Amino acid sequence: MPDMQQIIQQAQEMQAQLQTAQQEILATEIVGTAGGGLVSITLSGGGEVRDVKIDPKVVDPEDVETLQDLVQGAFADGYDKIGKLAEEKLGPLTPGSGDGLFG
Repeated sequence: MPDMQQIIQQAQEMQAQLQTAQQEILATEIVGTAGGGLVSITLSGGGEVRDVKIDPKVVDPEDVETLQDLVQGAFADGYDKIGKLAEEKLGPLTPGSGDGLFG
């Protein structure tokens, strides 16, 4: 059975790794796309919108709904990618993952 000092040291190391992973996620920019890249939205790892690009080909005053759907799809794609990034960075550091402090 590990001694208390060893457990405390492991917990401190895990906390430092978790903070580093969180900082990496926040510093990352993710690009969500829709319509084969006709609409793209750049998000920070924390979900802040940094940029929106819309190809003029999809701007049709007679069909605003399609553009709205593409923008919504690009946001959804970006947030999905943020979730995957967080899972990739934080997964090994969380209890129950098999690799973490309690795994």
